[in-house]
Amino acid sequence: MGSKKIAIFASGSGTNAQNIIEYFADNKDVTIDSVWSNNADAYVLQRARKFGVDTFVFDRKAFVKNNSVVEKLIERDIELIVLAGFLWLVPSGLIQNFKILNIHPALLPKYGGKGMYGMNVHNAVVTNHETESGISIHFVNEKYDEGELVFQATCPVLPTDLAEDVAQKVHELEYKYFPQVIEKVLTEKK
Repeated sequence: MGSKKIAIFASGSGTNAQNIIEYFADNKDVTIDSVWSNNADAYVLQRARKFGVDTFVFDRKAFVKNNSVVEKLIERDIELIVLAGFLWLVPSGLIQNFKILNIHPALLPKYGGKGMYGMNVHNAVVTNHETESGISIHFVNEKYDEGELVFQATCPVLPTDLAEDVAQKVHELEYKYFPQVIEKVLTEKK
C-alpha cells in the first residue's frame, strides 16, 4: 500500500500548514500532496511551494457549483483533507467524498460558528472572562464547527491576558497537536 495523501486547504498565511508539511516531510506513510486556497494572494501558497508541494487556487464556482475541486482531489487520490485556517463552509460534495479534518481555536461547542475564527474567537474568550481556552480538532460536516470532535487540548486564560496572549497559547497547542492528531486519524482503522 502506498503513502496516504493529504490535501491542505488554507485561506491565509499558512503557519499551521507549514507546520504540518514539516511534520510529515520524512514520513514514508503520509504525503502532503497539495495545498489549496480560495485566495490567490495567500502566503500559504508560497510556503507550500518552498517545500515543493503542489498548489491550487480555486474560486467559489469551482468549489461549490461544478465539482471541479472534488474531481481533481479524487484524481489525485487524496485520503484526507485538512483545513488549516480555511474560512469557507465546505460543500456537501466534498463532505460526501472525503474525510475532512478541521482545527478550531476554541473549546467547541463554545465560540464556534460562522464568523468565529482567529482573533474574533480570542477576543470573545477574553471579553467573556473565560478561565480557559484551547483547540478543538473535529471532522467536518455541513455546519460550521459542528462535526464530530476528535481531540481537544486546553490552556489557561489569566485575568490579565489580552486576546493576543490567548492567541499565542492557542497557536502553541495547534502546532504541537494538530500534526499528531492528523497522523492518528490516518492510521486508525475504520
